[in-house]
Amino acid sequence: MSAIDPFAARSDSASVPPEVAPGRPSTTAGEPVSHSPPACCVEDVELRGHIIDSLILPKILDCITRDGGTFRIKEITIGQAPADPSQALIEVGAADDEVLARILGQIANHGAVPTAAQDCRLVAADVPGAFPEGFYSTTNQRTEVRLGGHWLPVREQAMDSAILVERERRVARCVRLNQVRQGDPLVVEHAGVRVFPEEHARGPHPFEFMGSSVSTEKPKGVAIRRVAEELVRNRAAGGNTLVVAGPAVVHTDSGQFLSQLIRQGYVDLLFAGNALATHDIEQALFGTSLGVYLDRGSQAETGHAHHLRAINRIRRLGGIRRAVELGVLTAGIMYECIRHGTDVVLAGSIRDDGPLPEVVTDTVQAQVLMRDKLQTVTFCLMMATTLHSVAVANLLPAWVKVVCVDINPSTAIKLADRGSFQTVALVTDVAPFLRALSEELAALTPGQAE
Repeated sequence: MSAIDPFAARSDSASVPPEVAPGRPSTTAGEPVSHSPPACCVEDVELRGHIIDSLILPKILDCITRDGGTFRIKEITIGQAPADPSQALIEVGAADDEVLARILGQIANHGAVPTAAQDCRLVAADVPGAFPEGFYSTTNQRTEVRLGGHWLPVREQAMDSAILVERERRVARCVRLNQVRQGDPLVVEHAGVRVFPEEHARGPHPFEFMGSSVSTEKPKGVAIRRVAEELVRNRAAGGNTLVVAGPAVVHTDSGQFLSQLIRQGYVDLLFAGNALATHDIEQALFGTSLGVYLDRGSQAETGHAHHLRAINRIRRLGGIRRAVELGVLTAGIMYECIRHGTDVVLAGSIRDDGPLPEVVTDTVQAQVLMRDKLQTVTFCLMMATTLHSVAVANLLPAWVKVVCVDINPSTAIKLADRGSFQTVALVTDVAPFLRALSEELAALTPGQAE
């Protein structure tokens, strides 16, 4: 069986019943079919059998809309041979619980079974490092699974994972492919799984004016003020702020502003690569980044070797922390992180020089470490790094607010395309952004000392 256009020709029916077509948008393979507007209360139902040629599917859709509900066909699989059954997963919505209950009662007569009425189905992993066929693929939204008639929240929520259920402990959590061991009980199909989309409060969202299509024409001043307000609010509420930064922060002489954020307690966690740390330390030791003096823009004599000399010096001393303790490293982003207790994860790549001793060169190990530290993050600011931004966004749950600042619009587009819909984008160079952010924070907290 394979997923195809539900309104195209198929084996269990020569053509789609005409009742399906009026007033409903067409679809291509893999696209959900929806009848808007969105509803407040939703429930997933599942249909199995010959739902096309028996007219079950159009009957159910008509029942839903006739009773004032909405629907979204989330998945549909059409049997390819006459004996093959078909299957559909439909999200049914209504304005309130009473209307939803009435609709569910009506369509139950046509064989629509709420997935929430069943316990989740578990299948043991038969191959280490791989999910069983038909595994439930997670999103980044809050999810629960039903076990023994009770709903369990899924821990460590992240997209592109499976759900492992520990029956004895009554714990469910997301796991990646590389974390799976043979025999692990994993959730398959949709039965006994429910998802809670992130709700937006009534009234304007703080970043609503930025939340449309990615553009360079957004009002930068207002946007940066909103980011400053969020940083202040998150710190005051005891939240944890993650900064994901690329080496352009240093190359544009903006490291001083990120250092200031760290000193003021706005950065609890920093994710970066070998490059940001290396060029930050190069600037602290030699006054250059990529061999260029940042205070005057001229190339240093043999400056091309400065970054490697910086790495070498740190390696000889035994690491960044040791360099700070010995008084060799006395300024910069890494220095401020050590001095003020900001947690740092440096994830390496195949192109790294050295790298610095603290860089985690095993990417799988780096992912596990990052994922563990993300559990307490409540706000994320991504700046001038496409690869790290996409990587971190794939690990973040949907309820963590994310702001992405990049001169390249494609970075924000990639995040949206990959499912990180909570991300709002500001397309601008990181240097003026950080400078303006520093000024906005100073205006919001005039009495704060450096």
